[in-house]
Amino acid sequence: MIALSRRYRFPAAHVLRRADFSEDENLRVYGKCANPNGHGHDYALEVTVSGALDPSGRLLDPARLDALVDDALVRRFSHRMLNDDPLFAERVPTAENIALVARELLAGPLAERAGVRLRRVRVRETRNNTFDVGDLR
Repeated sequence: MIALSRRYRFPAAHVLRRADFSEDENLRVYGKCANPNGHGHDYALEVTVSGALDPSGRLLDPARLDALVDDALVRRFSHRMLNDDPLFAERVPTAENIALVARELLAGPLAERAGVRLRRVRVRETRNNTFDVGDLR
């Protein structure tokens, strides 16, 4: 078994707040990120896949992985207000939830169209905040 990791970037904005929270509770839970006007990040996304090598000695052509990630996620979120995406209708677009949504968007297409298993998604929101979902060994 071998793994391949690739990094991607997409700028996007979000507001961290819940409609069922009071203003004070939103500020307590989300701090300055609860600003109703929103704010943006230049997100870094790292996708790790694994599988068996093909007869050419490769797991997957990196350009093919790039195209799948771009189709499933980057074009959808890039230069957007994440709160407006239906995938965040029932969840706050925290970096944790972005990582979970990324896994949901990528796992199926990677398995079906590329024959590889999605092992991990890493979302870097800021220099100090990175969130992983998947194989965390």
